[in-house]
Amino acid sequence: MHSPSHQVVAIHSIQAGALQIAYQALGPSAGPPVLLLHGFPYDIHAYAAVGPRLAEAGCRVIVPWLRGFGETRFLHADTPRSGQQAALAYDALQLMDALHIPQAVLAGYDWGGRAACILAALYPQRVRGLVSGLGYAIQDIATAGQAASPKEEHKLWYQYYLHGARGAAGLEAHRYAFCRLLWQMWSPSWQFDEATYARTTSAFDNPDFVAVVLHSYRHRHGLVAGDPALAGWEAALAQRPRITVPTIAIDGLDDGVAAAGGSATHAPFFGSAFSRTLLPGIGHNLPQEAPVEFTDAILRLLAQT
Repeated sequence: MHSPSHQVVAIHSIQAGALQIAYQALGPSAGPPVLLLHGFPYDIHAYAAVGPRLAEAGCRVIVPWLRGFGETRFLHADTPRSGQQAALAYDALQLMDALHIPQAVLAGYDWGGRAACILAALYPQRVRGLVSGLGYAIQDIATAGQAASPKEEHKLWYQYYLHGARGAAGLEAHRYAFCRLLWQMWSPSWQFDEATYARTTSAFDNPDFVAVVLHSYRHRHGLVAGDPALAGWEAALAQRPRITVPTIAIDGLDDGVAAAGGSATHAPFFGSAFSRTLLPGIGHNLPQEAPVEFTDAILRLLAQT
């Protein structure tokens, strides 16, 4: 019998908004929907052990590649290759609409956690519950120019590197080595092997990977304009909207890029149904490093709601 993390799962594809989104689907179609959103520089394999566990618990599980990753493709050449936060959330909403999912538990970390937070804040009627790596992940772009401590700033070297032409050329030429370095730095206690990393690297071959990544790390610092079609979303996010749906924030205490236990200060951004889970020895790639704990958080939300 195969273990949950080694089950073979079919890849599906559907037109949703500006994209043809490729995704994995697991579990019974009538089960409670759960949308699992990966981060950068990762892909759907981050949920290789989480998805099957949720499916075995009776959930309908959808795991898409984000824009710029894997087999997901833009439908039109003139669509901005935006990586801004609103674009990621918009894509998730369009995917739910295309799959006729009126409401789902959303779970994610890094880019995917941010998209999940945005939908929970702006479309709470569509979100049954939220599991968010690092808590309130919505960017405060208006304050992006404010300096943090040198200790925190040095963790963001990769963002500053990608602001210029040298970083753009470096990402284009060395994307696999660049992303592997981030895996190592962000999850210093996780001893992943080359086969594990190799399963994800094909996601970086997407023709829009570099453009989307560059735009993401430039837009969040106010260096480039966003997609005009998403101006209304960004204006709403600039108000720092609260998230009122039931939420579990997960912190990896060995996270090499985010402040350890950073969600401790986030309670004012959430309603009363907010709790935290702290994971010692776990870094940034939460679902892949701690699949049992990540799955349990989702199932707890389903039980509560």
